[in-house]
Amino acid sequence: MAKDLSFVCSECGAAYSKWSGQCDACQAWNTIHETKALASGPKGKTLGGMRGRAIPLIDLDTQEPEPPRTQAGVAELDRVLGGGLVKASALLVGGDPGIGKSTLLLQAAARFARNGLKVIYISGEESTAQVQMRARRLGLEKSPVRLAAETNLRDILTTLEAEKPDLAIIDSIQTMWADNVESAPGSVSQVRASAHELTTFAKRNGMSVIMVGHVTKDGSIAGPRVVEHMVDTVLYFEGERGHQFRILRSVKNRFGPADEIGVFEMTGKGLAEVKNPSALFLSERGAPAPGSVVFAGIEGTRPMLCEIQALVAPSPHSQPRRSVVGWDGGRLAMILAVLESRCGVPFTGLDVYLNVAGGLRISEPAADLAVAAALVSAREDAALPAEAVIFGEISLSGALRPVAQTENRLKEAEKLGFTSAISPHQAKQVAVKGISLRQSHDLAAFVEEVFGAR
Repeated sequence: MAKDLSFVCSECGAAYSKWSGQCDACQAWNTIHETKALASGPKGKTLGGMRGRAIPLIDLDTQEPEPPRTQAGVAELDRVLGGGLVKASALLVGGDPGIGKSTLLLQAAARFARNGLKVIYISGEESTAQVQMRARRLGLEKSPVRLAAETNLRDILTTLEAEKPDLAIIDSIQTMWADNVESAPGSVSQVRASAHELTTFAKRNGMSVIMVGHVTKDGSIAGPRVVEHMVDTVLYFEGERGHQFRILRSVKNRFGPADEIGVFEMTGKGLAEVKNPSALFLSERGAPAPGSVVFAGIEGTRPMLCEIQALVAPSPHSQPRRSVVGWDGGRLAMILAVLESRCGVPFTGLDVYLNVAGGLRISEPAADLAVAAALVSAREDAALPAEAVIFGEISLSGALRPVAQTENRLKEAEKLGFTSAISPHQAKQVAVKGISLRQSHDLAAFVEEVFGAR
């Protein structure tokens, strides 16, 4: 019989049968800690030899009422939540240090409290005086939000049971300490046990809970991935410190669409919602320049336009550089290979830099054609028309594949004053008044027609 795994890496959650100094999975040092099982496994047909109660079953066609929601009054936040905060739900919010998670949640707590919810904000990282100082800076000191600074999970649950709030915010889950788990705060066992206790308590008592989670170097929430499976909604707060824009992205939502985003702007008075992100991301775009392309994308249910910038220069090194900000580096390598092998556009001996302006991060394959256009534009030193938007997916054969929601992309472009678009050929013709649409079957034809580079 195999041994029980009793050592777990606090960074990635990998399990081992004995201790070692370095984790083989994530290569982190001194992150493997001993963990203890929370419960014994099943014995025979019942758990621990004891029978449980029968679970009530229902039919698939049973009509269940929609879960009640409370709106914060911030359109961008309500959009990401799927229409508002759901009663008896658990949310996990992750983001880089200093990105504005505490600011966002304090503003959200004040909004929900003003809308009639009883809100308790519990900080395990700051004192109540620090939270009050931030509230005064944001102009929220008069909001009916109750504060506490505590890390003992037993005391927190006792307080929540006595106060019976509608919403509890825990900042952060990595600082919580459960006295029935024999490991240090922040360890895999502590994070898993604390998240489980808070989630089950919230659902049992009809309370919503929002937990803040730290992130690792690769951008994922620290601790075991099982925490993300426990909660109903997982949100990531993204952005670059050099930019004022912040993106709240839903990567999991049991009560609404995933991959929905909300856009905020960091100001001296906190986070302000951006009602028209496309106009804001394109506001600093100047005259047409080589390597600059406007991509018409879809984030969740929202069409969004952004600028993709590319720079191609002779490399003084034997190994040319490939630098990417806001897009997948592996996909850039694929686009470069397709351009060279299928279109005859070489990038050998050239440094390539790619950037998504405004700090936005794009994961949609529909950006392939816009990236290819930016790369060829930068290499040929030929600017694309300022009034054109580009979108489409590129296959390894060089063919252009159609993408979803073409009409919504074109309508957003027309609303912002664009008059032409370039996209893959589609079986079903789409027409939007005011937009001249050019379609191509493959990448080689697109490069020859637009740049004459082949």
